Amino acid sequence: MSNLARVGDSKRRRKTPVNTATGASRLKTVGTTRQSGFSLIEILIAISIILTLAALAVPNYLAALDRAKDSRAVGDIRTIGNSVLGYEIINHVFPDDLSQVGYGSNLDPWGQPYQYMNFATTTNPSGIRKDRFNVPLNAYFDLYSMGKDKLSSPPLTATVSQDDVVWAADGGFDGLATDY
Repeated sequence: MSNLARVGDSKRRRKTPVNTATGASRLKTVGTTRQSGFSLIEILIAISIILTLAALAVPNYLAALDRAKDSRAVGDIRTIGNSVLGYEIINHVFPDDLSQVGYGSNLDPWGQPYQYMNFATTTNPSGIRKDRFNVPLNAYFDLYSMGKDKLSSPPLTATVSQDDVVWAADGGFDGLATDY
């Protein structure tokens, strides 16, 4: 049978195109539409994975920030303490305050001024910092940061003093009060 329809043979005409390259491709794509995108389940799974990773990473990041602030305060205390000792070598007396050694306006990592007390000129001897045996930390001066909680008390055993960064043993120790 030929592709031409015979006269009077209208009932036998093909309704679909002849099987050619273009005709076949039209046949295959008729009625098939594919939508792209993500399903709600896929999006929820991706969000849950991201939130799980964030829940693990954020506390570690915050702990690293705290350790970095502690380290900066320890370095500042060491530098300021050595400057105070240098001032004493040159002037044969310890400074009355930190501005005499150029650190009067310096703030610790928590935004508070560093605390300094010259024992020779203090009017409050009860404010001298003491260790767990109630012995003064230093012989000539106290130097410390009040730490993250911005609170402090003379004995290092006090709860509010546990996060303080101290200069102790006349420069033999500088670090967290809990480590002394």
